[in-house]
Amino acid sequence: MTKWTPKHEAPEPLEGNVVATITGGTIVWFVLFLVQLPFYGWFDDHGHLWWLWTCLAGGGLGLLGVWYVRARDAAIRGSRSDEARNSEARNG
Repeated sequence: MTKWTPKHEAPEPLEGNVVATITGGTIVWFVLFLVQLPFYGWFDDHGHLWWLWTCLAGGGLGLLGVWYVRARDAAIRGSRSDEARNSEARNG
């Protein structure tokens, strides 16, 4: 069996406002949880209670994701400012 090799290089990753995207998704999960909460009894009677807990877990993981991407963005900004200072010191 031969190893598969790609025929072209992978594209560069898209960089956008990741913090806003993750925050928006987290808000959606919490809103879905809150909308379903009044129907707790119906979900329980029909064996769909996991829908409620999935939304809560999505919101909780989203909070972790917001923390992660904010830390990542801060590290990227810090790295860029360090590079700018180093190149300025070399050229100045």
